[in-house]
Amino acid sequence: MIIDCHGHFTMAPRPHREFRRAQLDRLADPQLPEPGAPATSDDEIREAVENNQLRVLRERGADLMLISPQASAMDHHLPDTALARTWAGACNDLVHRVSTLYPGHFGAVCQLPQTPEGPLDASIAELRRCVTELGFVGANLNPDPSGGAWTAPALTDPYWFGLYEALVELDVPAMIHVSGSCLAPVHTLGAHYLHADTTVFMQLLLGDLFERFPGLRFVIPHGGGAVPYHWGRFEGLAARLGRPPLREHLMDNVFFDSCVYHARGVKLLLDVVGPDNVLFASEMLGAVRGADPESGIDYDDTLQYVEAAGLSPDARYAVLEGNARRVYPRLAARFGPLPVA
Repeated sequence: MIIDCHGHFTMAPRPHREFRRAQLDRLADPQLPEPGAPATSDDEIREAVENNQLRVLRERGADLMLISPQASAMDHHLPDTALARTWAGACNDLVHRVSTLYPGHFGAVCQLPQTPEGPLDASIAELRRCVTELGFVGANLNPDPSGGAWTAPALTDPYWFGLYEALVELDVPAMIHVSGSCLAPVHTLGAHYLHADTTVFMQLLLGDLFERFPGLRFVIPHGGGAVPYHWGRFEGLAARLGRPPLREHLMDNVFFDSCVYHARGVKLLLDVVGPDNVLFASEMLGAVRGADPESGIDYDDTLQYVEAAGLSPDARYAVLEGNARRVYPRLAARFGPLPVA
């Protein structure tokens, strides 16, 4: 089985998108009526999924995608906590329906109702609802709900500990994933996302989070941002700052995905970080679309790059399936346990 750990429902049906527009219109004009829940039919969901993520998943030879709501539409920068709860709930209910309609192809990962500097009680409640009631296998965690101002404490701060306790108790990982950039000079997809991935790794390097939460697991997407390319810089900073070596300090708890859109980048990721800490992912039909004119391969067809990396059979299995099962153990409830070595 090939498991893609990073997908978003980027082609959400029209009623869901119209519901969001109505929410935002009412935020601008509170005199407008509160919109009702989106009346999205199963057929509309099927049309959206079968013509997009499911079609591409099948064409490229993968089996299962962990799908979450569209990241750039989480809109965590908006300070309205009630709006954040309602929007996250609607988005999570939608991807739950995707995973229910196609149980052999999609596992659900939830959006949290975060707001800038807001309390995390609603996020913990939504996490529990999604995991215990709806069968979700993970969550997306935004380390910068402000959208670029970085007003939130570092992920090693006690502000986050209640959420971490719930993640550990429920035995689900968090993928680190910001939403849209609110800064015009900082492009959401080309700068903000990669900056956040890199920043979080440095935050973790500086702290001792996993001593307090040894069962906590993070997936840093987009190939870890700048981290693999600058691995020696981070190792050197760890030594300079009196921190433990990276592998013993972080790498039992931190994993990167393979959303790197060229073969040499994926090869570098696997060589530097190692196959035990890389999960296959594509984020297909997301940030980067179209084909590389030199190779003719779609940029987000990352399976091609992993297959070209020359991995041993054991390493290939780890990247394409085993690591995802290890990091997302709730997958076993649907797809069975890992084979005995």
